[in-house]
Amino acid sequence: MSWALSRRTVLAGSVVAGTASRRALAQAGAWPSQPIRLVVPFAPGGTTDLVARLVAAGLQERLGVSVIVENRAGAGATVGSEAVARAAPDGYTLVMSNIASHAISPAVYRGRVRYDPVADFAHIALVVSNPTVWVANPRSGIRTLQDAAAKARGPGGLDVATSGAGSSNHLMVVRMGQLIGVELNHIPFRGAGPAMQAVIAGQVPMMSDSLPSSVAHIRQGSVVAVGMASAQRHPAFPDVPTFREQGFDLASDSWFGLSAPAGTPAAIVERLNRETRAFLGSAEVRARFSELGGTPGDLTAEGYGDFVRREVALWAPLVQAAGATAD
Repeated sequence: MSWALSRRTVLAGSVVAGTASRRALAQAGAWPSQPIRLVVPFAPGGTTDLVARLVAAGLQERLGVSVIVENRAGAGATVGSEAVARAAPDGYTLVMSNIASHAISPAVYRGRVRYDPVADFAHIALVVSNPTVWVANPRSGIRTLQDAAAKARGPGGLDVATSGAGSSNHLMVVRMGQLIGVELNHIPFRGAGPAMQAVIAGQVPMMSDSLPSSVAHIRQGSVVAVGMASAQRHPAFPDVPTFREQGFDLASDSWFGLSAPAGTPAAIVERLNRETRAFLGSAEVRARFSELGGTPGDLTAEGYGDFVRREVALWAPLVQAAGATAD
């Protein structure tokens, strides 16, 4: 009797699971039939926002539905990321996952991040990676990293702006201070856009930034590029020396990708990966990213998921060793 009851329970469960599976496949087959929301977990004007708008335009053209960018900044990109982790896994809510939201902030905001950067997301595609650049207000008197070090050791120290606590640029500020031997004054903003405006206005003398959001300002002369945190000089800015050339053993790349809530049907994830990679592979888009100093990604959805997993494992101990916190 108990066996029969158990068997009926198993069969009922199989029917339910089969129905859910068929429903998911049906939804995926009809997808997309309405606008898609792409959440940017930073304020407008920064690299994440810039990349998201390029991706939105590309996907909109390829999918035939509107892709609406929504900025939800706060707490080192964790506010917008958490909102997406809790959203319906139907393919209509995506997030620009990045090195801050999915690798560094969970370690910086210890115990305050209410999502798992691996388990709570279906990671779709790596979009672009690029180096960190440090820029300064032209009136600050800072032209080299040695100038910055001298100011840091002087009265009042050196204020350095970033897109927010928990960003890779925040960690660069902490690590640079350790090399100089003086703690730098980290000035976090709610995104690279507001931080850059503060530097241009002279409210903060210097900024640690992802290269794409600084490119236009460097070329316009609104800010001076002081050092590139890349292994070699960047081809777009051959006159800007690397950190290592200036005596500081630091290199840092930022990365940006596309993710959805965990449980999003595999067929939708694969479709988004396919369309994103096709968009990134076009000569026009590759040229545009090259102008911005970025390298387009080309990973499968599984490959991007593995990439995020490795980044989480890499950055947690580095954050702890550096002593970076959100406070």
